[in-house]
Amino acid sequence: MHPASLWKALPNGRVECHLSPRKCRIPEGGLGFCGVRYNRNGELLTLNYGKSVPMTEERIESEAVYHYAPGAPILSLGNIGCMLKCDFCQNWQTSQARLVREQDIARYTPEQVVDYAVRHGIGILSWTYNDPVVWQEFVMDTARLARQAGLRNLYKSAFSIGPEAIDELLEVMDIFSISLKSLDADFYRKFTRSELQPVLEGIKQVYRARQGGRGPHLEVSNLCITGRNDNLEQARRVCDWMLDNLDDEIPLHYVRFHPDYLYTQVARTDVNFLEQARRQALDAGVKFVYLGNTANTVSVDTCCPQCREVVIRRSGEGIALHLDGNRCGHCGHVLPIVNLPQTSKPVAFAGKPGRSLTHVFRGAIGAAHIEQATENPIRYVFLDADGKEIMGGQSSCLRFLVSKPSARVVAMRIDLDADKDVRVLEVFDRAHFPTVLTEQSQSGSCDVPPAPLQPR
Repeated sequence: MHPASLWKALPNGRVECHLSPRKCRIPEGGLGFCGVRYNRNGELLTLNYGKSVPMTEERIESEAVYHYAPGAPILSLGNIGCMLKCDFCQNWQTSQARLVREQDIARYTPEQVVDYAVRHGIGILSWTYNDPVVWQEFVMDTARLARQAGLRNLYKSAFSIGPEAIDELLEVMDIFSISLKSLDADFYRKFTRSELQPVLEGIKQVYRARQGGRGPHLEVSNLCITGRNDNLEQARRVCDWMLDNLDDEIPLHYVRFHPDYLYTQVARTDVNFLEQARRQALDAGVKFVYLGNTANTVSVDTCCPQCREVVIRRSGEGIALHLDGNRCGHCGHVLPIVNLPQTSKPVAFAGKPGRSLTHVFRGAIGAAHIEQATENPIRYVFLDADGKEIMGGQSSCLRFLVSKPSARVVAMRIDLDADKDVRVLEVFDRAHFPTVLTEQSQSGSCDVPPAPLQPR
Protein backbone atom coordinates (compact mmCIF):
# COMPACT_ATOMS: atom_id res chain seq x y z
CA MET A 1 0.00 0.00 0.00
CA HIS A 2 1.08 3.57 -0.69
CA PRO A 3 -0.31 6.88 0.61
CA ALA A 4 -2.83 8.33 -1.83
CA SER A 5 -3.02 11.96 -2.88
CA LEU A 6 -6.00 14.22 -3.52
CA TRP A 7 -8.39 13.37 -0.68
CA LYS A 8 -9.76 14.81 2.53
CA ALA A 9 -10.88 13.34 5.82
CA LEU A 10 -14.56 13.25 6.77
CA PRO A 11 -16.28 12.56 10.10
CA ASN A 12 -16.55 9.01 11.42
CA GLY A 13 -13.38 7.81 9.73
CA ARG A 14 -14.69 8.31 6.20
CA VAL A 15 -12.60 9.90 3.45
CA GLU A 16 -13.52 11.72 0.24
CA CYS A 17 -11.37 11.00 -2.81
CA HIS A 18 -10.83 13.92 -5.20
CA LEU A 19 -8.98 12.03 -7.91
CA SER A 20 -12.07 11.55 -10.06
CA PRO A 21 -15.23 13.64 -10.50
CA ARG A 22 -17.07 10.85 -8.71
CA LYS A 23 -15.61 12.02 -5.36
CA CYS A 24 -16.16 8.69 -3.68
CA ARG A 25 -16.92 8.86 0.04
CA ILE A 26 -15.25 5.76 1.38
CA PRO A 27 -15.92 4.27 4.82
CA GLU A 28 -13.18 2.70 6.92
CA GLY A 29 -12.12 -0.59 5.37
CA GLY A 30 -13.84 0.28 2.10
CA LEU A 31 -12.73 0.70 -1.51
CA GLY A 32 -13.52 3.43 -3.99
CA PHE A 33 -15.40 2.80 -7.24
CA CYS A 34 -12.06 2.12 -8.97
CA GLY A 35 -11.33 -0.83 -6.69
CA VAL A 36 -7.77 0.27 -5.87
CA ARG A 37 -8.13 3.16 -3.40
CA TYR A 38 -8.62 1.96 0.16
CA ASN A 39 -9.56 3.64 3.44
CA ARG A 40 -7.44 2.30 6.28
CA ASN A 41 -8.23 3.87 9.62
CA GLY A 42 -9.27 7.17 8.05
CA GLU A 43 -6.30 7.40 5.67
CA LEU A 44 -6.67 6.89 1.92
CA LEU A 45 -4.15 4.47 0.44
CA THR A 46 -3.59 3.24 -3.10
CA LEU A 47 -3.27 -0.50 -3.68
CA ASN A 48 -1.71 -0.32 -7.15
CA TYR A 49 1.41 1.81 -6.70
CA GLY A 50 4.12 0.34 -8.93
CA LYS A 51 1.89 -2.50 -10.14
CA SER A 52 1.84 -2.63 -13.92
CA VAL A 53 1.37 -4.89 -16.85
CA PRO A 54 4.83 -5.59 -18.30
CA MET A 55 6.46 -2.52 -19.82
CA THR A 56 6.15 -2.71 -23.61
CA GLU A 57 8.00 -0.93 -26.40
CA GLU A 58 5.52 0.33 -29.00
CA ARG A 59 5.21 3.16 -31.52
CA ILE A 60 3.60 6.46 -30.64
CA GLU A 61 0.88 6.01 -33.27
CA SER A 62 -0.54 3.13 -31.20
CA GLU A 63 -1.78 5.77 -28.73
CA ALA A 64 -3.76 7.78 -31.32
CA VAL A 65 -0.96 10.35 -31.50
CA TYR A 66 -0.12 11.26 -35.10
CA HIS A 67 1.28 14.78 -34.80
CA TYR A 68 4.01 14.32 -32.21
CA ALA A 69 7.31 12.59 -32.98
CA PRO A 70 5.93 10.45 -35.84
CA GLY A 71 7.24 6.89 -35.70
CA ALA A 72 8.95 7.38 -32.34
CA PRO A 73 9.30 4.44 -29.94
CA ILE A 74 7.44 4.72 -26.66
CA LEU A 75 7.53 2.69 -23.46
CA SER A 76 3.93 1.83 -22.58
CA LEU A 77 2.78 1.06 -19.05
CA GLY A 78 -0.65 0.15 -17.74
CA ASN A 79 -1.92 -0.63 -14.27
CA ILE A 80 -4.94 -1.99 -12.38
CA GLY A 81 -8.43 -0.52 -12.04
CA CYS A 82 -10.38 2.23 -13.78
CA MET A 83 -12.74 5.12 -13.07
CA LEU A 84 -15.17 3.69 -15.64
CA LYS A 85 -17.04 0.40 -15.95
CA CYS A 86 -17.42 0.07 -19.72
CA ASP A 87 -19.10 -3.16 -20.77
CA PHE A 88 -17.12 -2.98 -24.04
CA CYS A 89 -13.67 -2.50 -22.47
CA GLN A 90 -10.80 -3.96 -24.51
CA ASN A 91 -8.49 -4.09 -21.48
CA TRP A 92 -10.95 -5.44 -18.93
CA GLN A 93 -8.46 -8.06 -17.70
CA THR A 94 -6.65 -5.22 -15.91
CA SER A 95 -9.19 -2.36 -15.79
CA GLN A 96 -11.62 -4.46 -13.74
CA ALA A 97 -9.59 -4.87 -10.57
CA ARG A 98 -11.53 -7.89 -9.29
CA LEU A 99 -10.62 -9.88 -12.43
CA VAL A 100 -6.87 -9.25 -12.44
CA ARG A 101 -4.61 -12.31 -12.47
CA GLU A 102 -1.38 -12.16 -10.50
CA GLN A 103 0.52 -13.61 -13.47
CA ASP A 104 -0.33 -10.56 -15.58
CA ILE A 105 1.17 -8.05 -13.15
CA ALA A 106 4.74 -6.80 -12.79
CA ARG A 107 6.12 -4.50 -10.10
CA TYR A 108 8.35 -1.51 -10.78
CA THR A 109 9.82 1.51 -9.05
CA PRO A 110 9.93 4.90 -10.79
CA GLU A 111 13.70 4.53 -11.03
CA GLN A 112 13.42 1.15 -12.76
CA VAL A 113 11.01 2.50 -15.37
CA VAL A 114 13.16 5.51 -16.23
CA ASP A 115 16.38 3.50 -16.27
CA TYR A 116 14.83 0.92 -18.60
CA ALA A 117 13.66 3.59 -21.05
CA VAL A 118 17.04 5.32 -21.07
CA ARG A 119 18.90 2.03 -21.48
CA HIS A 120 16.83 1.11 -24.54
CA GLY A 121 16.93 4.56 -26.11
CA ILE A 122 13.20 5.18 -25.70
CA GLY A 123 12.46 8.87 -25.25
CA ILE A 124 8.75 8.81 -24.36
CA LEU A 125 6.89 7.11 -21.49
CA SER A 126 3.26 6.33 -22.30
CA TRP A 127 0.71 5.95 -19.52
CA THR A 128 -2.00 3.88 -21.16
CA TYR A 129 -3.94 0.60 -21.52
CA ASN A 130 -6.61 0.31 -18.79
CA ASP A 131 -6.46 4.03 -17.86
CA PRO A 132 -3.76 5.89 -15.94
CA VAL A 133 -6.14 8.02 -13.83
CA VAL A 134 -6.21 5.48 -11.00
CA TRP A 135 -2.39 5.42 -10.97
CA GLN A 136 -1.90 9.11 -10.22
CA GLU A 137 0.72 8.77 -7.50
CA PHE A 138 3.01 6.42 -9.42
CA VAL A 139 2.49 8.33 -12.67
CA MET A 140 3.47 11.62 -11.05
CA ASP A 141 6.52 10.22 -9.25
CA THR A 142 7.80 8.50 -12.39
CA ALA A 143 6.94 11.34 -14.77
CA ARG A 144 8.87 13.85 -12.66
CA LEU A 145 11.89 11.55 -12.66
CA ALA A 146 11.51 11.02 -16.41
CA ARG A 147 11.54 14.77 -17.01
CA GLN A 148 14.80 15.03 -15.06
CA ALA A 149 16.28 12.34 -17.32
CA GLY A 150 15.25 14.22 -20.47
CA LEU A 151 12.31 11.94 -21.30
CA ARG A 152 8.81 12.99 -22.33
CA ASN A 153 5.47 11.77 -20.98
CA LEU A 154 2.32 10.76 -22.87
CA TYR A 155 -1.07 10.39 -21.16
CA LYS A 156 -3.65 8.17 -22.93
CA SER A 157 -6.93 8.29 -21.07
CA ALA A 158 -10.73 8.38 -21.12
CA PHE A 159 -10.16 11.34 -18.77
CA SER A 160 -12.74 10.77 -16.06
CA ILE A 161 -10.54 12.81 -13.75
CA GLY A 162 -10.88 15.76 -11.40
CA PRO A 163 -9.48 19.25 -12.07
CA GLU A 164 -6.96 19.07 -9.21
CA ALA A 165 -5.45 15.92 -10.67
CA ILE A 166 -5.29 17.51 -14.13
CA ASP A 167 -3.41 20.48 -12.69
CA GLU A 168 -0.81 18.04 -11.36
CA LEU A 169 -0.54 16.27 -14.70
CA LEU A 170 -0.04 19.53 -16.57
CA GLU A 171 3.22 19.97 -14.66
CA VAL A 172 4.76 16.84 -16.20
CA MET A 173 2.84 15.69 -19.29
CA ASP A 174 3.99 16.60 -22.79
CA ILE A 175 1.24 14.81 -24.72
CA PHE A 176 -2.42 14.08 -24.02
CA SER A 177 -4.38 11.59 -26.13
CA ILE A 178 -7.94 11.68 -24.82
CA SER A 179 -10.71 9.24 -25.69
CA LEU A 180 -14.05 11.03 -25.95
CA LYS A 181 -16.47 8.16 -26.22
CA SER A 182 -19.61 10.11 -27.09
CA LEU A 183 -21.31 13.50 -26.83
CA ASP A 184 -24.35 11.78 -25.34
CA ALA A 185 -24.59 12.01 -21.54
CA ASP A 186 -26.94 9.02 -21.43
CA PHE A 187 -24.33 6.95 -23.28
CA TYR A 188 -21.79 7.67 -20.54
CA ARG A 189 -24.22 6.86 -17.74
CA LYS A 190 -25.56 3.67 -19.31
CA PHE A 191 -22.46 2.12 -20.85
CA THR A 192 -19.54 3.50 -18.78
CA ARG A 193 -21.25 4.28 -15.45
CA SER A 194 -19.74 7.75 -15.48
CA GLU A 195 -20.57 11.31 -16.52
CA LEU A 196 -19.79 13.10 -19.78
CA GLN A 197 -19.46 16.70 -18.60
CA PRO A 198 -16.31 16.23 -16.47
CA VAL A 199 -14.59 14.66 -19.48
CA LEU A 200 -15.45 17.67 -21.63
CA GLU A 201 -14.31 20.08 -18.92
CA GLY A 202 -11.06 18.14 -18.56
CA ILE A 203 -10.32 18.34 -22.28
CA LYS A 204 -10.93 22.09 -22.20
CA GLN A 205 -8.65 22.42 -19.16
CA VAL A 206 -5.82 20.77 -21.10
CA TYR A 207 -6.56 22.91 -24.15
CA ARG A 208 -6.44 26.12 -22.11
CA ALA A 209 -2.97 25.14 -20.91
CA ARG A 210 -1.86 25.22 -24.56
CA GLN A 211 -2.57 28.92 -24.94
CA GLY A 212 0.56 30.79 -25.93
CA GLY A 213 1.98 27.73 -27.65
CA ARG A 214 3.84 26.33 -24.65
CA GLY A 215 1.35 23.81 -23.31
CA PRO A 216 1.02 20.08 -23.96
CA HIS A 217 0.25 18.47 -27.29
CA LEU A 218 -3.38 17.30 -27.57
CA GLU A 219 -5.22 14.81 -29.79
CA VAL A 220 -8.77 13.47 -29.37
CA SER A 221 -10.21 10.11 -30.37
CA ASN A 222 -13.78 8.82 -30.59
CA LEU A 223 -14.35 5.07 -30.30
CA CYS A 224 -17.25 4.22 -32.63
CA ILE A 225 -19.04 1.24 -31.10
CA THR A 226 -21.30 -0.97 -33.16
CA GLY A 227 -24.95 -0.38 -32.29
CA ARG A 228 -24.12 2.31 -29.74
CA ASN A 229 -22.68 5.42 -31.39
CA ASP A 230 -21.75 4.31 -34.92
CA ASN A 231 -23.90 6.81 -36.77
CA LEU A 232 -23.13 10.06 -38.56
CA GLU A 233 -25.19 12.20 -36.20
CA GLN A 234 -23.13 11.08 -33.20
CA ALA A 235 -19.88 11.46 -35.14
CA ARG A 236 -20.89 14.96 -36.23
CA ARG A 237 -21.59 16.01 -32.65
CA VAL A 238 -18.02 15.10 -31.71
CA CYS A 239 -16.40 17.13 -34.48
CA ASP A 240 -18.77 20.07 -33.91
CA TRP A 241 -17.87 20.13 -30.22
CA MET A 242 -14.17 20.15 -31.07
CA LEU A 243 -14.60 23.04 -33.50
CA ASP A 244 -16.68 24.98 -30.96
CA ASN A 245 -14.43 24.38 -27.95
CA LEU A 246 -10.94 23.61 -29.29
CA ASP A 247 -9.71 24.52 -32.78
CA ASP A 248 -9.58 23.10 -36.28
CA GLU A 249 -5.98 21.86 -35.99
CA ILE A 250 -6.48 19.45 -33.07
CA PRO A 251 -6.33 15.97 -34.67
CA LEU A 252 -9.48 13.86 -34.42
CA HIS A 253 -9.37 10.05 -34.62
CA TYR A 254 -12.47 7.96 -35.31
CA VAL A 255 -11.54 4.55 -33.91
CA ARG A 256 -12.84 1.16 -34.97
CA PHE A 257 -14.29 -1.01 -32.20
CA HIS A 258 -13.70 -4.73 -31.72
CA PRO A 259 -16.19 -6.79 -29.67
CA ASP A 260 -14.84 -7.49 -26.20
CA TYR A 261 -15.62 -8.10 -22.52
CA LEU A 262 -19.42 -8.17 -22.07
CA TYR A 263 -20.28 -6.79 -25.52
CA THR A 264 -19.30 -9.49 -27.98
CA GLN A 265 -22.54 -10.26 -29.80
CA VAL A 266 -21.96 -7.61 -32.48
CA ALA A 267 -19.61 -7.09 -35.42
CA ARG A 268 -16.66 -4.74 -35.64
CA THR A 269 -17.42 -1.17 -36.67
CA ASP A 270 -18.13 -0.85 -40.37
CA VAL A 271 -15.17 0.78 -42.14
CA ASN A 272 -17.43 2.46 -44.70
CA PHE A 273 -19.18 4.30 -41.88
CA LEU A 274 -15.84 5.41 -40.46
CA GLU A 275 -14.78 6.75 -43.85
CA GLN A 276 -18.06 8.68 -44.08
CA ALA A 277 -17.56 10.09 -40.58
CA ARG A 278 -14.05 11.19 -41.51
CA ARG A 279 -15.23 12.92 -44.68
CA GLN A 280 -18.03 14.61 -42.73
CA ALA A 281 -15.57 16.00 -40.17
CA LEU A 282 -13.19 17.23 -42.88
CA ASP A 283 -16.08 18.95 -44.67
CA ALA A 284 -17.13 20.53 -41.36
CA GLY A 285 -13.69 22.13 -41.03
CA VAL A 286 -11.52 19.81 -38.92
CA LYS A 287 -8.19 19.83 -40.77
CA PHE A 288 -6.77 16.53 -39.58
CA VAL A 289 -9.07 13.52 -39.24
CA TYR A 290 -7.85 9.93 -39.04
CA LEU A 291 -9.23 6.43 -38.73
CA GLY A 292 -7.93 4.12 -36.02
CA ASN A 293 -7.70 0.33 -36.04
CA THR A 294 -8.08 0.23 -39.80
CA ALA A 295 -5.40 -1.12 -42.11
CA ASN A 296 -4.50 -0.44 -45.72
CA THR A 297 -6.28 2.90 -45.99
CA VAL A 298 -5.05 6.39 -46.82
CA SER A 299 -7.16 7.63 -43.92
CA VAL A 300 -4.19 7.05 -41.61
CA ASP A 301 -1.91 9.32 -43.65
CA THR A 302 -1.31 13.00 -42.91
CA CYS A 303 -1.88 15.44 -45.76
CA CYS A 304 -0.84 19.06 -45.91
CA PRO A 305 -4.02 21.18 -45.80
CA GLN A 306 -2.36 23.71 -48.10
CA CYS A 307 -1.16 21.60 -51.05
CA ARG A 308 -2.98 18.31 -50.16
CA GLU A 309 0.19 16.27 -50.63
CA VAL A 310 0.98 13.43 -48.20
CA VAL A 311 3.53 14.49 -45.59
CA ILE A 312 3.35 11.37 -43.37
CA ARG A 313 2.53 8.00 -44.89
CA ARG A 314 1.72 5.23 -42.39
CA SER A 315 1.35 1.48 -42.76
CA GLY A 316 1.82 -0.49 -39.56
CA GLU A 317 5.48 -0.14 -38.64
CA GLY A 318 6.19 1.46 -41.97
CA ILE A 319 6.31 5.26 -41.87
CA ALA A 320 7.60 7.72 -44.45
CA LEU A 321 8.06 11.42 -43.65
CA HIS A 322 8.00 14.25 -46.15
CA LEU A 323 8.65 16.99 -43.61
CA ASP A 324 11.23 19.71 -43.21
CA GLY A 325 11.06 20.15 -39.45
CA ASN A 326 7.41 21.04 -38.95
CA ARG A 327 6.93 22.26 -42.51
CA CYS A 328 5.43 20.45 -45.46
CA GLY A 329 8.23 18.96 -47.53
CA HIS A 330 6.32 19.83 -50.70
CA CYS A 331 5.11 23.43 -50.27
CA GLY A 332 6.71 24.62 -47.02
CA HIS A 333 3.41 25.19 -45.19
CA VAL A 334 3.84 25.21 -41.39
CA LEU A 335 2.07 22.21 -39.84
CA PRO A 336 0.95 21.58 -36.23
CA ILE A 337 3.38 18.68 -35.92
CA VAL A 338 6.18 18.21 -33.40
CA ASN A 339 8.86 16.40 -35.38
CA LEU A 340 11.58 15.19 -33.02
CA PRO A 341 14.85 13.53 -33.96
CA GLN A 342 14.77 9.78 -33.36
CA THR A 343 16.65 8.64 -30.26
CA SER A 344 16.53 4.84 -30.55
CA LYS A 345 19.78 3.02 -29.95
CA PRO A 346 20.78 0.33 -32.45
CA VAL A 347 20.44 -3.22 -31.17
CA ALA A 348 23.59 -5.27 -31.52
CA PHE A 349 22.68 -8.62 -33.05
CA ALA A 350 25.80 -10.78 -32.98
CA GLY A 351 26.18 -13.11 -35.95
CA LYS A 352 23.50 -15.46 -37.23
CA PRO A 353 20.56 -16.44 -35.02
CA GLY A 354 20.62 -19.83 -33.38
CA ARG A 355 17.05 -20.57 -34.42
CA SER A 356 13.97 -19.03 -35.96
CA LEU A 357 10.26 -19.15 -35.18
CA THR A 358 7.39 -18.27 -37.50
CA HIS A 359 4.22 -16.44 -36.49
CA VAL A 360 1.31 -16.42 -38.95
CA PHE A 361 -1.04 -13.43 -38.75
CA ARG A 362 -4.72 -14.43 -38.52
CA GLY A 363 -7.46 -12.66 -40.44
CA ALA A 364 -7.59 -8.95 -39.65
CA ILE A 365 -5.10 -9.25 -36.77
CA GLY A 366 -2.02 -7.38 -37.89
CA ALA A 367 0.02 -6.95 -34.73
CA ALA A 368 1.53 -8.90 -31.86
CA HIS A 369 3.55 -8.51 -28.70
CA ILE A 370 6.80 -10.45 -28.51
CA GLU A 371 7.88 -11.21 -24.96
CA GLN A 372 11.13 -12.65 -23.63
CA ALA A 373 12.53 -13.39 -20.18
CA THR A 374 15.83 -11.50 -20.49
CA GLU A 375 16.99 -8.50 -22.51
CA ASN A 376 18.47 -10.21 -25.55
CA PRO A 377 18.53 -8.93 -29.13
CA ILE A 378 15.65 -10.32 -31.19
CA ARG A 379 15.31 -9.79 -34.91
CA TYR A 380 12.01 -10.12 -36.76
CA VAL A 381 11.29 -10.14 -40.49
CA PHE A 382 7.90 -9.79 -42.20
CA LEU A 383 7.12 -12.29 -44.96
CA ASP A 384 4.69 -12.36 -47.86
CA ALA A 385 2.78 -15.43 -49.08
CA ASP A 386 5.81 -16.59 -51.09
CA GLY A 387 8.15 -16.27 -48.12
CA LYS A 388 9.79 -13.14 -49.51
CA GLU A 389 11.17 -10.76 -46.89
CA ILE A 390 9.45 -7.37 -46.94
CA MET A 391 11.03 -5.50 -44.03
CA GLY A 392 11.87 -6.11 -40.41
CA GLY A 393 13.28 -4.75 -37.20
CA GLN A 394 14.88 -5.69 -33.93
CA SER A 395 14.61 -5.04 -30.22
CA SER A 396 16.15 -6.16 -26.97
CA CYS A 397 13.20 -5.10 -24.81
CA LEU A 398 11.48 -7.67 -22.63
CA ARG A 399 8.23 -7.02 -24.47
CA PHE A 400 7.67 -5.12 -27.69
CA LEU A 401 5.01 -4.55 -30.34
CA VAL A 402 5.34 -5.55 -33.98
CA SER A 403 2.83 -4.45 -36.61
CA LYS A 404 2.38 -5.51 -40.24
CA PRO A 405 3.79 -2.84 -42.57
CA SER A 406 1.85 -4.02 -45.62
CA ALA A 407 -1.25 -5.91 -46.67
CA ARG A 408 1.08 -8.36 -48.43
CA VAL A 409 2.46 -9.56 -45.10
CA VAL A 410 1.07 -12.91 -43.97
CA ALA A 411 3.68 -14.03 -41.44
CA MET A 412 6.68 -12.99 -39.39
CA ARG A 413 9.96 -14.80 -38.78
CA ILE A 414 11.51 -14.28 -35.35
CA ASP A 415 15.28 -14.85 -35.10
CA LEU A 416 16.83 -15.45 -31.69
CA ASP A 417 19.64 -17.22 -29.89
CA ALA A 418 19.47 -21.01 -29.74
CA ASP A 419 19.01 -21.16 -25.97
CA LYS A 420 16.35 -18.44 -25.79
CA ASP A 421 12.59 -18.54 -26.16
CA VAL A 422 9.80 -16.03 -26.72
CA ARG A 423 6.06 -15.72 -26.19
CA VAL A 424 3.84 -14.24 -28.89
CA LEU A 425 0.53 -12.58 -27.98
CA GLU A 426 -1.91 -11.29 -30.60
CA VAL A 427 -2.81 -7.60 -30.41
CA PHE A 428 -6.33 -6.97 -31.66
CA ASP A 429 -6.22 -3.18 -31.78
CA ARG A 430 -4.00 -0.32 -30.70
CA ALA A 431 -3.77 0.23 -26.94
CA HIS A 432 -4.95 -3.38 -26.46
CA PHE A 433 -2.77 -5.23 -23.95
CA PRO A 434 -3.09 -8.97 -24.65
CA THR A 435 -2.89 -11.50 -21.83
CA VAL A 436 -3.45 -14.74 -23.77
CA LEU A 437 -0.75 -16.54 -25.75
CA THR A 438 -1.24 -16.93 -29.49
CA GLU A 439 -1.38 -20.72 -29.31
CA GLN A 440 -4.24 -20.41 -26.81
CA SER A 441 -6.19 -18.04 -29.04
CA GLN A 442 -5.78 -19.73 -32.42
CA SER A 443 -9.06 -21.58 -32.00
CA GLY A 444 -10.96 -18.39 -31.26
CA SER A 445 -12.36 -15.68 -33.49
CA CYS A 446 -10.01 -13.18 -35.10
CA ASP A 447 -12.55 -10.47 -34.22
CA VAL A 448 -13.08 -11.21 -30.53
CA PRO A 449 -10.10 -11.68 -28.18
CA PRO A 450 -10.08 -14.86 -26.10
CA ALA A 451 -11.00 -14.38 -22.46
CA PRO A 452 -8.58 -15.71 -19.82
CA LEU A 453 -11.23 -15.19 -17.14
CA GLN A 454 -14.99 -15.38 -17.13
CA PRO A 455 -16.34 -11.90 -16.26
CA ARG A 456 -18.53 -11.77 -13.21
